[in-house]
Amino acid sequence: MKIVNNYALSQGIYLNTGNGLQIQPIDIGHNDYIGLISADTAFWSLVKKNRLGRALTDSSYLREYRKKEKSFVNEMNILRFGLKPSAVYFNPTDRCNLNCSYCYIPENLRKNGKNMSVEKLSRALEILKIYFKHTLPKGQKPQIVFHGAEPMLNKKTVFSAIDKFRKYFRFGIQTNGTLLDAEAIEFLTSRGVSIGLSLDGHNAKVADQLRKNWNGKGIFQNVIEAINRLRGYKNYSVICTTTNKNMSSLTKIVEFLHKMEVPICMLNPIRCTLSGARQYKPVDYQISKHYLKALDRTYHLYKKTGRKLVVANFANVLMGIIAPSGRQLMCDISPCGGGRCFFAISCSGDLFPCSEFIGLEKFKGGNIFKDDINKVLKTEPFNLVTNRHIENIEPCSRCAVRHFCGSPCPAEANEMGGSIEKPGAFCELYEEQARYALRLIADGKEDAYLWDNWDKGMLNSLEVTQI
Repeated sequence: MKIVNNYALSQGIYLNTGNGLQIQPIDIGHNDYIGLISADTAFWSLVKKNRLGRALTDSSYLREYRKKEKSFVNEMNILRFGLKPSAVYFNPTDRCNLNCSYCYIPENLRKNGKNMSVEKLSRALEILKIYFKHTLPKGQKPQIVFHGAEPMLNKKTVFSAIDKFRKYFRFGIQTNGTLLDAEAIEFLTSRGVSIGLSLDGHNAKVADQLRKNWNGKGIFQNVIEAINRLRGYKNYSVICTTTNKNMSSLTKIVEFLHKMEVPICMLNPIRCTLSGARQYKPVDYQISKHYLKALDRTYHLYKKTGRKLVVANFANVLMGIIAPSGRQLMCDISPCGGGRCFFAISCSGDLFPCSEFIGLEKFKGGNIFKDDINKVLKTEPFNLVTNRHIENIEPCSRCAVRHFCGSPCPAEANEMGGSIEKPGAFCELYEEQARYALRLIADGKEDAYLWDNWDKGMLNSLEVTQI
């Protein structure tokens, strides 16, 4: 059944039906608490196990929840369906100086593609400036993230655009780090550009297994030099793509990044959009074990040193539980942010819902130089992504944590499963993250895993402290 109105379906149904409150054990070994979750509204409670019966039969608890249920549904609907694009992932070049084994961009494009000219990039940003002027509130700057392939291969064009348009956009750059010399870093940091680096290990043996240049040479040392130059700069992060080659090293990787004073990292499970990446996909239960151990280690390091290493993709899951509309990333919600909160532009100006779709011709919605952006956002390629509702995906539609996960990624699901309405590749990993997050909340540890001042300006909508 196609679900259109979650709230209408959940009226009067409050326990173990898939649409109301569901019992969610948070850990077999956690002796104190059990979770109660309303999947439709993303409402949750942590209840003492010896009080569970009372919670499920206490009229005051259910009454307080029912009073707020409609407002919770409205908040989720705004988050899921009411946002407008505020960011663009922009590929200023097709090319890359690396040939990483798991890259989601086709090899021929990375090897033989083109660079965008200064004139064309300037023209595209002018179009985006006008577009966002009419879609975003006055004073809100949209974000442009120069993405890849490797944007630093077109450094002159990119840096020229940053200087010309920084009054109108917040800029970021995602780079493999091999071309970030001292001069480039001084330019980017002096202009407050956010910088993302990629590093898959704590030493060359681990990091260079899948990340190599076209001659087969690893790049670990180049990235370390860039990290050393960025030490003390708060607006940068390191992405570690987690595969079956490095998952057993995740604890050592977070130890290493913490030692290097990296402020934020991401332990991203490998995207399996292209078939070449799938041979490096970890088994869910195996990656979950190593992933949670690495999260444990970040907590111990914080308690020892007072300095956080925020694992941003997990922090987003945690924030999605504590305050759903406060999350900063839009991969783990359904529909995801692709075509809804952001979109992607290829070097030729083609428009896609997300960078993950670049190279998949079926998902090209138009071209920034030829088509109206508002019309492109309503095309069938974009609608396929923005209309991907988790309520229509099995078994996700019956999952208690479906709004803490979102079954990412649609590009991955489409290419692996043959349909965009298939589950993502790491179901068990996301469920384990949700359980882990609820355990942290039960133990009062959540602050150690989130960015500083994460709760600034937040209000409690409902707090039941006694049953």
